[in-house]
Amino acid sequence: MRNRFPAFSLSSYGAGWSANRRIAIVTCVVAALLAIAGIVALLSAGRNGHQTPAATAPAPTGSPTASEAAPKPSSGSGSMPKPPQIADPVAYAKAATQMLWSYDTRDTSRDQQLAGMRAWMTTETKYADWASVSGQVPDPLLWSRMADQDQHATASVTEGHYPGAFKRALADDPSAITEAYIYVVTVNGKQQIAWKRGGGGAEERAVTLAIQCRPGHDCSLAAIAPSVTQ
Repeated sequence: MRNRFPAFSLSSYGAGWSANRRIAIVTCVVAALLAIAGIVALLSAGRNGHQTPAATAPAPTGSPTASEAAPKPSSGSGSMPKPPQIADPVAYAKAATQMLWSYDTRDTSRDQQLAGMRAWMTTETKYADWASVSGQVPDPLLWSRMADQDQHATASVTEGHYPGAFKRALADDPSAITEAYIYVVTVNGKQQIAWKRGGGGAEERAVTLAIQCRPGHDCSLAAIAPSVTQ
């Protein structure tokens, strides 16, 4: 029997929202990091060509709720993984991507999902774009519909790399990174979604993350860039 509710991919939710705040963060982070304005345009280029995966449900309209700004405390963490103690930007980006593309509505509430994601974020508010991350989570109504269908997703990461524009800009001005220690990393992989009565599907995915890795400290997630940079 065909599932009455189409599968929903967390990694595509919010893709159609206004990019103003995300672009502002990327401008702040990347401009300070790379010392060139061109990288901002590159990160946001191609946004109009973004395609919604066929297996995803239409993103609900409306603004994020208050829980996105401050996840409510909840008992337990469900299936949410804790951030790893990693000092390598690419390794952390790959782990963060796997976290972002995985969820399990069978044992994890929406508040637990948000709180778990928040734990991966940098505590430096100047560089943290929480809206770009919390925007991956559907609104409470859609989450409850997903839970009704026991929807869950797992992710596999195939590779992570520094985009060419980032490497070139860093080579041009190696000292630029010492202000924020933000690294731009593109990650590729696959997301597998499943729900009741054997429903499911898989799709190739890619995302570009801003990862902060200050010397002597573990890495943390700063933002999700509005589009993929190769």
